[in-house]
Amino acid sequence: MSNHSDHINLIWQIADLLRGPYRPPQYERVMLPMTVLRRFDCVLAPTKEAVVSRYEQLKGRFEDNALDAMLDKVSGQKFHNHSPFTFEKLKGAPDTIGKDLVSYINGFSSNVRRIFEYFEFEKEIERMNEANILYLVVSQFSKVDLHPDTVSNTQMGLIFENLIRRFNELANETAGDHFTPREVINLMVHLLFINDDNLLSTPGTVRKMLDPCCGTGGMLAEAQGYMRDHNKQAQLYTYGQDYNKRAFATAASDMLIKEVAHNGSGENIRYGDSLIDDQFHGERFDYLISNPPFGVDWKKQQGQITREYEDRGFAGRFGAGLPRVNDGALLFLQHMIDKFEPVNEKAQQYGSRLAIVFSGSPLFTGGAGSGESNIRRWIIESDWLEAVIALPEQMFYNTGIGTYVWIVTNRKERSRKGKIQLVDARSFYQPMRRSLGNKRREISITQIDDLVRLYGQFTDADNCKIFDNEDFGYTRVTVERPLRLRYQMTLDDKARFLDACPHLLDDIQAVDHTLGREPQMDWNDTEKRIRKLLKLKWKASEHKVFREVFTHKDPEAARVLKGKNDYEPDPDLRDFENIPLKEDIDDYFSQEVLPHVPDAWMDRSKDKVGYEINFNRYFYNYQPPRDLAVIDKELKEVEEEILRLLKEVTE
Repeated sequence: MSNHSDHINLIWQIADLLRGPYRPPQYERVMLPMTVLRRFDCVLAPTKEAVVSRYEQLKGRFEDNALDAMLDKVSGQKFHNHSPFTFEKLKGAPDTIGKDLVSYINGFSSNVRRIFEYFEFEKEIERMNEANILYLVVSQFSKVDLHPDTVSNTQMGLIFENLIRRFNELANETAGDHFTPREVINLMVHLLFINDDNLLSTPGTVRKMLDPCCGTGGMLAEAQGYMRDHNKQAQLYTYGQDYNKRAFATAASDMLIKEVAHNGSGENIRYGDSLIDDQFHGERFDYLISNPPFGVDWKKQQGQITREYEDRGFAGRFGAGLPRVNDGALLFLQHMIDKFEPVNEKAQQYGSRLAIVFSGSPLFTGGAGSGESNIRRWIIESDWLEAVIALPEQMFYNTGIGTYVWIVTNRKERSRKGKIQLVDARSFYQPMRRSLGNKRREISITQIDDLVRLYGQFTDADNCKIFDNEDFGYTRVTVERPLRLRYQMTLDDKARFLDACPHLLDDIQAVDHTLGREPQMDWNDTEKRIRKLLKLKWKASEHKVFREVFTHKDPEAARVLKGKNDYEPDPDLRDFENIPLKEDIDDYFSQEVLPHVPDAWMDRSKDKVGYEINFNRYFYNYQPPRDLAVIDKELKEVEEEILRLLKEVTE
């Protein structure tokens, strides 16, 4: 077996042929599909003639899936190519290389053809042909030996992963859309598998993992790498879905490349929008991992998602609630939880673990009763949220904002039940020698080990705090204060009322004559006198207009009654208190509210329970301002230095 780094360097050198017609960030449009083609060409070489011969016998009699199945059996793989062309034969006709290469691709089985359709590779073939570099590229690739006898499936997977990562780094202006930094994935994978060594060390163990926003498949590849390094006895089957065509094609190719010599198929990776076109409906997974888009709205999917929420409730995926339409991150989390395996060890069902990357928004956006808060409440009260890890800023390619890894599971260890761990990893980074877009920091292997150790210790420390689930919950209580109205009739108000109700002129004159023009500070008494005078002959709407016109709020006025024992609340004075779940609401109200507003009361019929995780609140370290004398001294030194420099210039 050759060193896979040699092949990587060789393929990377071929990319130089694209310089000119392509910019470096566009190289992946050619190099990834061509690497896939060359690998498949080498893998199918031993059975190529037999497949072509069998195809000639079967064509016209069978087609589509039936034909594919029979030819796959001849090839001994999960795919085949019945075209007479190979890379060597393609070199024999330079003038028709473009047409022949398209014919070669169309000779593959449907699963591979679909991958190249999503690569949109025919456009690149035409582009290279017009630039007179297609023949050179094909000729150079034909010299790269990617036969399984030379490059194992494991090595081929490493080659492809390396190329994906390097091309994504070149395209760093868009890489964040579908590419997560390797060290972040590494940390997430370690935390997913942290307590599963006993389970995974059992010979013959098979586990399934899903990434519903898999992009180019980096997270799935890293998870497989972890298994190779730590638990060779176990088999991890990885599955993914993505709606970006190129990303899907890349991930599907990666999976197919790794599976070519053993069980599995290209259907591990499926195309579509996970929120409205779930390609894994009804399936359950042991592990789930994802980095959904940050702050991306779901307006296009709103109709279908809202219907599922309203029609199916918890029988569907989004029963806990819907977040605001401008950020669908929590929809992906609910989608993933829907695929949790139940815990039933007798049936060898061990539950599921989930790791997901979020911005800060899902931690605290939305007050009590909002969709976001209700989703957090559902997860925390179900005791599924195991931990939240704050990552350093400037870790991602297309954003410098703070990011967080959530660990969610329905099989917490006994010591973690009812608890949530917060880990502040914002100081665990080292500067990069060369920035990649917004990415200026990285987490070293040593720092990842330190974080995993800190996570596993599960004890309070400077960078780690343990809380009860209830610590993040609160009751939003509505605090009311009484409406206080002063009555007074003026000529202007009288004219305004008569503009609205001219037919009540005689009644208004009677009220004006009886009550006079002086202010009345008790509306309750004033209203009784007016109703007695009018003998209840006004409509309710007319009474309402009268009060709106002739009364004004006055803090010195008497409280307005509502019934015999209650008071009418003043909407303008209405306030809300977020009272922690662990505190007695009546005690809190007596100690924190009544001393400031003695006439207030609580409307407990409007209580709402909410949950939020304000990370900074728990890890904030107060830094006192510097002494003014020190600042003055530094300013004086700067001034003296400026004067000295000016003096040197003028002399």
